[in-house]
Amino acid sequence: MKDKYLKKVVLFLLVFLLIMVAFQLFQVQKGATDNNLTTLELLGKNLFFDENLSTPVGQSCAACHDPETGFSGPLSDINTHGAVYEGAVAGRFGSRHPPTSAYAGDSPVLFYDDSKLLWVGGMFFDGRATGWTLGDPLAEQAQAPFLNPLEQNNLNSSEVVQKVRVSDYVDLFKEAWGNDSLDNTDEAYDKIGKSIAAYERSSEVNPFTSKYDAYLAGKTSLTDLEALGLTLFEGNAQCSQCHTSEPGPSGEPPLFTDFTYRNLGMPKNPENPFYSLSSEWNPDGNNYIDYGLGDFLQQAGYPQDVYERELGAHKVPTLRNVDLRPNPDFIKSYGHNGYFKSLVEITHFYNTRDTVEWPDPEVPLNIDMMLVGDLKLTPSEETAIVAFMKTLSDGYIAEPTGVDPIILPVGILIVVLVFVVAFMAIRKYRKSTNHNALNLKQKD
Repeated sequence: MKDKYLKKVVLFLLVFLLIMVAFQLFQVQKGATDNNLTTLELLGKNLFFDENLSTPVGQSCAACHDPETGFSGPLSDINTHGAVYEGAVAGRFGSRHPPTSAYAGDSPVLFYDDSKLLWVGGMFFDGRATGWTLGDPLAEQAQAPFLNPLEQNNLNSSEVVQKVRVSDYVDLFKEAWGNDSLDNTDEAYDKIGKSIAAYERSSEVNPFTSKYDAYLAGKTSLTDLEALGLTLFEGNAQCSQCHTSEPGPSGEPPLFTDFTYRNLGMPKNPENPFYSLSSEWNPDGNNYIDYGLGDFLQQAGYPQDVYERELGAHKVPTLRNVDLRPNPDFIKSYGHNGYFKSLVEITHFYNTRDTVEWPDPEVPLNIDMMLVGDLKLTPSEETAIVAFMKTLSDGYIAEPTGVDPIILPVGILIVVLVFVVAFMAIRKYRKSTNHNALNLKQKD
């Protein structure tokens, strides 16, 4: 009888221990993200993942910018073909492949650099989120999809702000910005953009935990193939001319973009679903041409001699997380229209654009003939460059857990208490058993 009682006690204690350990692990996992964020960053995260901020509801920012894929397009089937994502309204599509929303926070307000003879900064592939209004291109970019009828399709900023007023994180909004921060619609909408930008600048989105970061910190070595790729990347392949790979003057980790705009002669993506939209959204049909920065500058009122030089130019993307994917079979797409389906393919294009038969460029004007097109790299050198780019995926370095200071001591205390109770139960059982044995011996 006592054996059964003891077993029940021990079993109960073990189950209790497992439940508490599971609870602690959940808290640690939760703490690894949210507890590392400031109030403003956490608010931005809530906004970023809120599926109610579209009309109809169901599409958040993360629908096109998923953490598992480096905050870029999360659906392999879409990336394999048109590479452009459907908006909140079924059948509506934008015209471009979604770029990563990570590692973008240092892009300056759009300006023309007289020394480089290049436009620098802004957000979107065409630079239209200039930063000229809010002083922050990333915040202006965060605002735009909410009101784009081909994306989240809200009627106006008032509709977005009202959804935030009735959200389950409205108190967090007021904690970050003040109790009256949602009273003025225009000001509140600017705060929404700035909050999302704060999250997109956070260490959760930009952890700098790639193998290359570990290499720069002297914590690991590159393989021979990766090291060759880095040498080529910074040398004969000229990749680092746009995708800067060396730390900044104060040791800042490289962002692998110089925030400039180039026309590299990429072909049209014939599967782009934007071509098949009605004339309401795409009056040019299959003849639509994406002129990138040049088109924006023209719409912004710049003279012909300014915008014509930029026709076909698109923003240089960061290469961080360029190969991050949830599994080896997952397809990522590359280029402003997602024409390329692998790093191998786009690297080969940059190497051989002018020497091998490729489809015609989407915009045959202003093509960069200096940095790409005929690099004379061997197939093995192309392979090495791809191997190096794969070292830019986050997750190589264990990220800090961000555990609440209270959680770990409480967890340890619970475990200790469980073992103390178990020890006392076993000790009591043994004393009782010894006492009974002694009584039996005395009777004998």
